[in-house]
Amino acid sequence: MTDREPAARKKKAQISVYLDQDVMAMLAEHAARRHQPQSLIVEAAVASFLSADAAERREAVTVKRLDQLDRRMTRLERDIGIAVESLAVFIKFWLATTPTLPEPAAEAARAKAAERYDQFVTALGRRLAKGPKLRQEVPEDVGAAADLGASGVVHSGLD
Repeated sequence: MTDREPAARKKKAQISVYLDQDVMAMLAEHAARRHQPQSLIVEAAVASFLSADAAERREAVTVKRLDQLDRRMTRLERDIGIAVESLAVFIKFWLATTPTLPEPAAEAARAKAAERYDQFVTALGRRLAKGPKLRQEVPEDVGAAADLGASGVVHSGLD
């Protein structure tokens, strides 16, 4: 037999199946996209479904998905930690630097505070709408950032 002669083909059994029209349309589209006969695609699908390692493949897909969810949860925990620490540092700084006011000046300060709060909310809305987000500016590896701090990077003095 030469390279140009077709290999001996195994005799295949023929069966008739009934498919929902939507499934049949999906099969036809897939076969056309792949330039493969529909029977070859159905044969591969049935073989995959019935294979002994099908459960292992499903488990691998599940494990991969769980790993993705775990990474997302880790990022979420990190982001919440950044937010909580940022708030704590701000409150500590604010309490340390803001003197209490006598009552006549306190009324004017409350009015000014309401105005400044509105400006803050507006600026926050703009920042959230267009980014970049603070969490994207903070390095993923906090240990590496701490090493940088020890190596002479200038700190804000808030810690």
